[in-house]
Amino acid sequence: MPSKFYAVRKGRKTGVFHSWAECQAQINGFSGAEYKSFKTNEEAMDYVMGEKKVEREPVEDHEKAVAYVDGSYNVHTKEYSYGAVLRHMGKEYEYSQKGTDSTLADMRNVAGEILGARKMMELCVKNNIKELDLYYDYEGIEKWCTGAWQARKEGTQAYRDAYNSMKEALQVNFHKVAAHTGVELNERVDQLAKKALGIA
Repeated sequence: MPSKFYAVRKGRKTGVFHSWAECQAQINGFSGAEYKSFKTNEEAMDYVMGEKKVEREPVEDHEKAVAYVDGSYNVHTKEYSYGAVLRHMGKEYEYSQKGTDSTLADMRNVAGEILGARKMMELCVKNNIKELDLYYDYEGIEKWCTGAWQARKEGTQAYRDAYNSMKEALQVNFHKVAAHTGVELNERVDQLAKKALGIA
């Protein structure tokens, strides 16, 4: 039995391969390849098929929220920030804040988006909201959480771990939106993030 199973979720061929050479043949030179190694065939298959959906009870409207997040970065001060809008029960709440985590700062505006996404999840858990539709424009916001991308930096690992600690209590539905395409809330959170840095 192989000691490692190589799972390719995006590549020339997808599936589980039993050697690194077979795996490499599917991913080398393939733009946006997604792959990972596992100790068991079952874990590798789960990765290829996508994260297992947790069976959940239907949630009431008051237990659902929608949030938009974006990040910003000031090249002069090396500071990052997030802006967010949360909608819940017909009300709208705006949030913005500078980030201080040095393990994220070199990721510039992406650092802000990570911070915003995490804050919105934490806010939902704190307020007993069971489901969150999260809108963002950097794909890592979802892919670090689901394991499609490996979290290699200390900051992205902390973000992934925070998501994993909350996912039993909160179902996050990830929605990527194209940046700066006139989506009203997306533009607003971009402005909120800039305002937090004094560059709006």
